[in-house]
Amino acid sequence: MGFSNRSLQKTEALIRLSTIVMLVLTACLIGLDSQTKVIFYVQKKASFKDLRALVGLLYITSLAAAYNLLQLCCSSFYKGTSLQSYTCLAWLRYILDQAVVYAVFAGNLAAMEHSLLVLTGEENFQWLKWCNKYTRFCTQIGGSLLCGFVASLLMFSIASISAFNLFRLYSPTKFMHLKLQS
Repeated sequence: MGFSNRSLQKTEALIRLSTIVMLVLTACLIGLDSQTKVIFYVQKKASFKDLRALVGLLYITSLAAAYNLLQLCCSSFYKGTSLQSYTCLAWLRYILDQAVVYAVFAGNLAAMEHSLLVLTGEENFQWLKWCNKYTRFCTQIGGSLLCGFVASLLMFSIASISAFNLFRLYSPTKFMHLKLQS
């Protein structure tokens, strides 16, 4: 049984809304995370700004949430367009959805790698372990990474839907010919 066009649009809108929530949650968990400790009579503060990968992830997730919100708001715009312009819009949407998925996933992986170095430390580079001193900071960053990976999975499903919406416009028998073309 296939999806009707209307139910597919509703499903995509629901997934985009869920993605926006997860991306905003990721950005908030990262951006509001800091912890201050007194170590040897010196007050030290751990913040997301100390880890450049987290700063990058904050920007990436914020832009991805804005993109998904824009796509959610503009979905009604596509209804009255001609087949040729709808095909161009479908290609653009497909490419942008793919790029956003890859950017968010790559940003999450980079932040996870950087966070792993903070968790374990690296003696060769004289990097100290932070998580034994700043446990709440590390726990909150771990939660934000989990939210980011959930958002990546949701965006993967959005990219799959946009691929389906694009390639169903083409003929299954003639290579790269639209169905309504002869």
